Amino acid sequence: MSPTVAIPKRKLGKTGLEVTVLGMGGAPLGGLFQDLTDEQGAEAVKEGFKQGINFFDTSPYYGVTRSEIVMGHGLKGLPRDQVILATKVGRYDKAKFDFSAATVTQSVHDSLKRLQVEYIDLIQTHDIEFGDLDQVVNETLPALVKLREQGLVRFIGITGLPLKIFPYILDRVPAGTVDTVLSYCHYSLNDQTLADMIPYLKEKNVGIINASALSMGLLTDQGPYDWHPAPQKLKEACRKAAKVCGEQGVSLRRLALQEAVKNSDMSTQLVGMGSVQEVQSNVQTVLEGLGLVENKTAKQDAAALKEVQSILKPTHGVTWPSGKPENEGGYGAIFLDN
Repeated sequence: MSPTVAIPKRKLGKTGLEVTVLGMGGAPLGGLFQDLTDEQGAEAVKEGFKQGINFFDTSPYYGVTRSEIVMGHGLKGLPRDQVILATKVGRYDKAKFDFSAATVTQSVHDSLKRLQVEYIDLIQTHDIEFGDLDQVVNETLPALVKLREQGLVRFIGITGLPLKIFPYILDRVPAGTVDTVLSYCHYSLNDQTLADMIPYLKEKNVGIINASALSMGLLTDQGPYDWHPAPQKLKEACRKAAKVCGEQGVSLRRLALQEAVKNSDMSTQLVGMGSVQEVQSNVQTVLEGLGLVENKTAKQDAAALKEVQSILKPTHGVTWPSGKPENEGGYGAIFLDN
């Protein structure tokens, strides 16, 4: 069933693109979090479009190219001009990174084939904190600019966990080189350090994509997977928050997404989805969070939110290491020993 109310759109920086405030993340399509068939994944993509989502993001890293293939199948036959498609270069497996010009150039050509499209709307360097940031500045991004000039990609973005990587890149490349940043796990109920960077990013004229408002599963009713890198103190706080929500008949996942989507400085909230049911649930949650449809549990949600914020306050801003040590941290990042 399609929603009776359209998902709002916001401008993506200075690209001229308008993306839905809820974007579909393609990591689950690679089978990273749950078992699903390619057909189920493709149906989820089609459902996303049917529900009004226009921003779809994937990567050759997710499922070692599987996500791109499934995304391509799901988008096939849909109006190309109504889809804003994003993928990435530079990361290809858990420990396989290559930001060389030759590799990222070939990677784009390979992604075009897997996605079954003639151009990619947004090409992003994936988790650059694992690479040499100077190489990204001097080699990776110039190679992507050439592809942009050839019309194979329309816009260029950078992604990663530590916030300090963004100004390092943006302060060293010509204006207009980078169009977007994708930050994850830094604008959520337990960490809003990305908010401190908004004035700077606006000054740089880049669009802000906020990924994982659920903090990679920390802010879910069932909790994160065992491999989650967060310190135990943060995991325990999130478990306590989920327990409090459960006792009040409220979903922590819904609270997290509803709060994140309210920030109009974020162009879109990118959420991984791998099933038709997940798509429908997330669309409903976003519409309720923005007050566009009735939220029948609004009072319970508001009461639970206050308790959750109180529980998470002592660990607010706590993050975890990612990438090379010299690329970690920035903008109020707090690290704890397990």
